[in-house]
Amino acid sequence: MISSDLHEAVRQLRAGKLVGIPTETVYGLAANALDPEAVAGIFEAKNRPSFDPLIVHIGQMAEISRLVTDVPVQARQLMDNFWPGPLTIILPKSELIPDIVTSGLPHVGIRMPKHPLTLRLLQSLPFPLAAPSANPFGYVSPTTAQHVLDQLEGKLALVLDGGPSQVGIESTIVSFAEGTPKVLRLGGISMEDLTSVLGESIPSTLSQSQPAAPGQLDSHYAPHRTIALLPHGASAPSLNKGEVWIPFAPQAESKDSLSLDGTNTSAAQRLFALLRKLDYPEAGKMYVEMAPESGLGRAVNDRLMRAAHRA
Repeated sequence: MISSDLHEAVRQLRAGKLVGIPTETVYGLAANALDPEAVAGIFEAKNRPSFDPLIVHIGQMAEISRLVTDVPVQARQLMDNFWPGPLTIILPKSELIPDIVTSGLPHVGIRMPKHPLTLRLLQSLPFPLAAPSANPFGYVSPTTAQHVLDQLEGKLALVLDGGPSQVGIESTIVSFAEGTPKVLRLGGISMEDLTSVLGESIPSTLSQSQPAAPGQLDSHYAPHRTIALLPHGASAPSLNKGEVWIPFAPQAESKDSLSLDGTNTSAAQRLFALLRKLDYPEAGKMYVEMAPESGLGRAVNDRLMRAAHRA
């Protein structure tokens, strides 16, 4: 069921149920982060492996003090500049956070989403929410309430409808697990933005077989259809029957494009919805021109490379 009833979402979450929630990045599958049984329901509904940790969502800064044991100065700088917004920060967890949330790791990812409806939801609850993307594990992330219902109907109590996601790709993840910052996932806050706040470039580790954060597996965000990536600026390929070409910016030869106006912002907003739209049965290969490797384009290309990866 899709609903805009905030009070019903609160009721279902208090009862230990799963609720699809809107955020500015993608839609999440939410449950009480402090209830191990409710969190287990997330893993079951998504068929998500237990080794892949979840992100905890909060509605106000004051919650941090009870969820983590330490907030380094640089982490506080990032919170002050980018929260609420598409940035997750990994910090040492307190005993309040169940081990199932962090897949047994001693650190937890925390985020304060920017979506006004979800902020109101979080501020109406006495607990934070664990919420990965609301889709079967490994598939394309959802950016509308209907996307969630299409694949998880019967596995959650309701989907809170907050309109299409405005950023369109997941949050950037910065870890302080080793004391100094490291980027574990590219996302809605660019590397340039992080550097401008901290005054220094941040190292990154974006792929791991035993992930320290969501989105680090080589194959992820993937449609059923095979994707072939073309470098930015590449010419249109020769297509066989059933194949399709998605240029980065609008082209006369193609019905669709990754970006509507040639910007990385538009590409990020459209990426997952476009992959879903074109993911129909028995379709041929999908050729996609990659984004410029700057700003949000890096995160767009990260998602494309994981979507195109075949083990």
